[in-house]
Amino acid sequence: MSDAGPPDRRRVLSLRTSRMEALSDGIFAIASTLLVLDLVVPAVSSNVAHNLVKQWPIYLAYLVSFATIGQAWLGHSVITEYLERADSLLYRLNLVLLFFVSLLPFPTHMLAEYFSSDTAERIAVTVYGLNLLAISGFISVLWHYAVAEHLVRQDKSDADLRALTSKLDPSLISYVLVIGIGLVQPKIAVVLYLLIALYVIIPFRAVARVIRRARRP
Repeated sequence: MSDAGPPDRRRVLSLRTSRMEALSDGIFAIASTLLVLDLVVPAVSSNVAHNLVKQWPIYLAYLVSFATIGQAWLGHSVITEYLERADSLLYRLNLVLLFFVSLLPFPTHMLAEYFSSDTAERIAVTVYGLNLLAISGFISVLWHYAVAEHLVRQDKSDADLRALTSKLDPSLISYVLVIGIGLVQPKIAVVLYLLIALYVIIPFRAVARVIRRARRP
């Protein structure tokens, strides 16, 4: 009887974590899919190419938001891979994160609509930046809470935990700085938001290793 207890307990905890992951993946997928609804096919005319180019703010907003959702999904996926179990507060923190992820299509639409208007542009970029900061912030909160409550797997070393923490936390400072820049130079801020997301998404170390291997005789 005593031998059957631990496996049952692990199975229940694994199921709970899996359900959290499934809901999260669904929200990430839906939010990224909704972004494409802002992409509008221009009316048929002699200047279709010109009209397509004219819609560049919509394309930029889509690209930044999709990259940001991808960044958040990657961070969330790594966190859940480190989890041994979850508790009720972790579920709730995860729901708050998913709220801000699901909200992202709204400020993305604002950004695309107001990107050429002076005052409205600053407001849209600021709201957009705050949404990105909230997503990044709750990714970090989720991780720090899991570590503090010993919800992570025991086979992970302290060095592994510190490495992941160092990857998750710096983006918070970056978003705060860029939000400030956006109050003065909104367009530059949007480009910086894209660079932040790409910095996390692109595996620079892995690419560097591949290049080094390719250069070897």
